[in-house]
Amino acid sequence: MSEPILRVENIRAKYGDFVAVEDASLDVPQGKIVSVIGSNGAGKSTLMDTIAGSHKPDSGKVFFKGEDITGLSAEKIVIRGLSLVPQGSRCFVRMTIEDNLIMGSYPKSARKMKQESLARVYELFPVLKEKRNELSGSLSGGQRQMVAIGRALMTNPELVLFDEISLGLAPTIIKDIYARIKQISGDGMTVVLVEQDTKRAIRTSEISHVMLKGKVVLSGRSSELGEDQIKKAYFGL
Repeated sequence: MSEPILRVENIRAKYGDFVAVEDASLDVPQGKIVSVIGSNGAGKSTLMDTIAGSHKPDSGKVFFKGEDITGLSAEKIVIRGLSLVPQGSRCFVRMTIEDNLIMGSYPKSARKMKQESLARVYELFPVLKEKRNELSGSLSGGQRQMVAIGRALMTNPELVLFDEISLGLAPTIIKDIYARIKQISGDGMTVVLVEQDTKRAIRTSEISHVMLKGKVVLSGRSSELGEDQIKKAYFGL
């Protein structure tokens, strides 16, 4: 098999004295959809923040495209082609939709592709094009999530980490956003989905990792992981 686009080796990450991630390791093959599932507090978001450079690990290594990016700033990691869509539909509420999106094209390599990337985002989410001159604060939660995804895509990434993007959204919106993620993956981009919804994650992804108490306790092809096997890993039974 070819070298994975992302390799996480024995990551340990803390908040003060609290260990949120303990000895976590996983591989992400290029061009695949990979899910990271686990209950609330399992360490999923901290692991994503650590990979993306917004949280510093206490030990372990993160490799992206074969390069050791451990401890690099989020800005330097984005420039290398890895973007994070954090949970919570985050956007600049006093800026227009289009200005929010353009903010994502600040890396030099992304600036050259700004218009093409903007057209692609508007193709994925036509409602954003319709409302492009409106303030992001006036949008629904689902539409703000679309803005957050679009802004990450504007960085021209090779890999995107989606952290709990379905949290708090209506089922119809979730279905629509997941359909767009499949389109993004179909264009050759590598995707990591962080989810509490195991059925949706397993159904969408090709490879799944289950986290429990800060550790990756089960990994494998999504189609080959049994429901009982996942349940035992998820709940620590």
